Amino acid sequence: MRDLTRLKSLQALEASARHGSFVGAAAELDVTPPAVGQLVRSLEDWVGYPLFRRGRSGAERLTPVDEAKDALDDIAEGLDLLETGLRKLRGRKARSVVVVTASQALVANWLLARLDDFSTSYPAIDVRLDVSDRVVDLAQGEADIGIRCGLGSWKGVKSTFLMSEEIIAVCHNRLLQADREVTAGWIVEQTLIHDGTPHPGGDFPAWAEWLARSGANQVPTDRGLKINSTAAVIQAAVAARGVALVRKALVAQELDSGRLVHLLPDVRWPVKCAYYIVAAPKALRRQEVAAFHDWLASRQG
Repeated sequence: MRDLTRLKSLQALEASARHGSFVGAAAELDVTPPAVGQLVRSLEDWVGYPLFRRGRSGAERLTPVDEAKDALDDIAEGLDLLETGLRKLRGRKARSVVVVTASQALVANWLLARLDDFSTSYPAIDVRLDVSDRVVDLAQGEADIGIRCGLGSWKGVKSTFLMSEEIIAVCHNRLLQADREVTAGWIVEQTLIHDGTPHPGGDFPAWAEWLARSGANQVPTDRGLKINSTAAVIQAAVAARGVALVRKALVAQELDSGRLVHLLPDVRWPVKCAYYIVAAPKALRRQEVAAFHDWLASRQG
């Protein structure tokens, strides 16, 4: 006979351990922090020892003791299985949802064009997009899975390589002149679109660096159109507002269509940052999140 009378206490324990506080767990479980604390204390009374080391400050005020750490993976897996069983009870009415987060530029220029394939392969899974240029906290459940551009290491999540990146110069095809060869000197004469988005540690070049590598004698550094959004930089290039340095993966469709032209393709500038699929280990235990992860990983390039 199974004893499930402490199910709510186990939920409170697992959520408190993930959030590092009763406050975070309470927001997730839609109860008050004192109610979460009471549920955890009732479980501590039953096992006969404290389940958390309690700190006075910091982002993680609650740290599970070793015995609790050993049990939490099994508890989380059990709760996930219960949730799966409930969905099966609902049968055809049950639809799974995956919340996917990525930057505006990546969603608009890369992900959206591929989502039809996922929906065809997994018709019972709905995808909800959280389009944000901020780093969404996946470890705390703000989204289920994400795509990030970076060096591949983020706290609290598993990272899977998706694709590398390089910086290229592009412009709309109507800016090109039939009687004029595209050279570094020609680019210098155009309106330069500057991307002011921070890329810490990513080795993303400014125009001065890129033009110097391309052999330009005159390297302007301050004139042109300055934009603090990667997505808007791409749109400005598509609107023929000038010449832009962009991430190659984000303009692949525009290059294939011929609207944008890759200028001086022999000038290569690969960057340290790459694209990674990221998700918290707990989220990946859900069948629909694992399905989206594996589908996305199959798009590696």
